[in-house]
Amino acid sequence: MTAPQPGRPAPIPLNVVTGFLGAGKTTLLNRLLRDPWMADTVVVINEFGEIGLDHLLVEKVDEDLVLMAAGCLCCSIRGDLVATLEDLLRRRDNGRIRPFRRVVIETTGLADPAPILHTVLRHPYLSMRYALDGVVTLVDAVNGAATLDAQKEAVKQAAVADCLVLTKTDLLHDDPERLGQLTARLAALNPAADMLRADDAAATAERLLGRGLYNPEGKIGDVARWLGAEAFEDAHEHDHGHEHEHGHGHEHGHGHSHHDVNRHDARIRAFCLTSDRPISAPSFDLFLDLLRSAHGPNLLRVKGIVAVKEGPDHPVVIHGVQHVFHPPVVLDAWPDDDRRTRIVFILRDLDESFVRRLWGAFDGTPAIDTPDAQALTDNPLAIGGGR
Repeated sequence: MTAPQPGRPAPIPLNVVTGFLGAGKTTLLNRLLRDPWMADTVVVINEFGEIGLDHLLVEKVDEDLVLMAAGCLCCSIRGDLVATLEDLLRRRDNGRIRPFRRVVIETTGLADPAPILHTVLRHPYLSMRYALDGVVTLVDAVNGAATLDAQKEAVKQAAVADCLVLTKTDLLHDDPERLGQLTARLAALNPAADMLRADDAAATAERLLGRGLYNPEGKIGDVARWLGAEAFEDAHEHDHGHEHEHGHGHEHGHGHSHHDVNRHDARIRAFCLTSDRPISAPSFDLFLDLLRSAHGPNLLRVKGIVAVKEGPDHPVVIHGVQHVFHPPVVLDAWPDDDRRTRIVFILRDLDESFVRRLWGAFDGTPAIDTPDAQALTDNPLAIGGGR
């Protein structure tokens, strides 16, 4: 665990806008591009022709870039996303385009956001220059429940989101119960996500995209808001003891019949691990390495702020998607008076209790009611965590 090198430019916040086919990403993007807050933002889309932006184009900067109404740039993915993001940095650093303050990637036609997130997190150069600031997932209010039932990737999109945007809610004004069921389901799936309706006046570009950890001035923002850790305390009170009620058929979506509607949801568990005691940096590194090497594909998203013994006044921010993690960021100081370690986990087919036992084995406080804690200390991979 190392601090970033001095003199390195502050990372550029990057957002991903995703959602299943027909969720309304194009409509939302059209609206966001009119917002003055989007000035000095680069929007990356799959192809210009696939999205109805023609009426917003102001001028063509070159063959790849167009200037949008709000003063932001828009480009299509050229070859692959890595090449596109590298090219944008090259133009920015060479003064061929004005410095941009944010990048928004719209995942047209892509069901699984993980490849996009991995591109930013795992690339040795891009991970230094860009910082994943938030994932916005659109959910079609009319077809959302059916899509969640039928498409496991739609559930994954909702689970990893920092902000959930409900679209087409106007079509359900005569059926508030149906809308309420969908919002309750999403809230249970992802307690920490901000949830807004697309037609809500509060659904501004800044509210949706300015998630709070990184800002264009290079300052660390509102970590508490970024984590959303307090949301898990309320959610835990509601479903304590209800964790695995969905039955044992989750692997193929065949749980008990009365829970079949949530067969994909039942595979996912979100929680926040908190600890009052700082952990040594080597122990934390080993905890994280063992967890992602043994269960990497099941770690849909991990983000947190960690108190380390070697530098208790300088917390470490971590952020990962499955087995790929962004280089840790060491903060100059705690962002608020809460000096606890707080790590948010979004897991698929992995027990929360396993993660907690593994943590306890490495921070020296194994839970009293887990007799296998010592076995975890001796061999952390001895106890399986699958569900």
